Amino acid sequence: MDQSTLFFLLLFAMFMWPQLSFAMLQAKRRAIIRMIGRKHKSEVITLIHRQEKLAFLGLPLFRFIDMDDAEMVQRRIRTMPAHKNIDIIIHSTGGIVLAAAQIARAIRDHPAKIRVIVPHYAMSGGTLIALAADEILMDEHAVLGPVDPQILSLKGAIPVRVMMEVAKIKGKSASDETLFISKVGERAVNEVRSVIEELLDGRNKDKAKIANYLTSGKITHDFPITAKEAQKLGLPVKVGIPKEVYDLMDTYQTHYEQ
Repeated sequence: MDQSTLFFLLLFAMFMWPQLSFAMLQAKRRAIIRMIGRKHKSEVITLIHRQEKLAFLGLPLFRFIDMDDAEMVQRRIRTMPAHKNIDIIIHSTGGIVLAAAQIARAIRDHPAKIRVIVPHYAMSGGTLIALAADEILMDEHAVLGPVDPQILSLKGAIPVRVMMEVAKIKGKSASDETLFISKVGERAVNEVRSVIEELLDGRNKDKAKIANYLTSGKITHDFPITAKEAQKLGLPVKVGIPKEVYDLMDTYQTHYEQ
């Protein structure tokens, strides 16, 4: 074997190995998911948005709840038997409100039992989805979060509730941008509050209280709502999740693990 052939073989191996490694990792994850489904007699859906690195390039890949997720979940639910229980594992900081609302409505309308499992966190849109479940299983230290709308600007994500307060304080001296965000934000808050009450309708007598708390803006958008706090709110939370879910999460490497 000449040197040029050896060089191209090594180059090919360097390019293909990350792809093969990721394929094997995906196969391992699918095997664990199937095991969870068999053990708990459920259909398992995952919304795990963990930072990983793109194969070969080594660039960080960030995920959030998007319209592709909404399409995937709706398709999965539409094609499964009506009697099939669903376990949906959520590990997400949130995402697009429309996508989260579509997912939440799809799981709420499924006739069989729905469990949302939160091993670490289900913030913002993740919490919105959890509200549609019959039961929320949380790790002892896992958290949910507020669902108050945020508006993206050149300065980053702006909590609309805060901008509404600023507009009220400044009155006529407020800038056009502040007034615009305040008005749009007011509509967004009302819309999200309405979705929450819709998801809890007929299942929770404190739906208005829960909706107001989660959209009030009185706590920051990343404020951690623990399992105990969620129970106090009246959500159907139980502490403790299946060991296999931890095994699944162990297959998702953090940015500092190799």
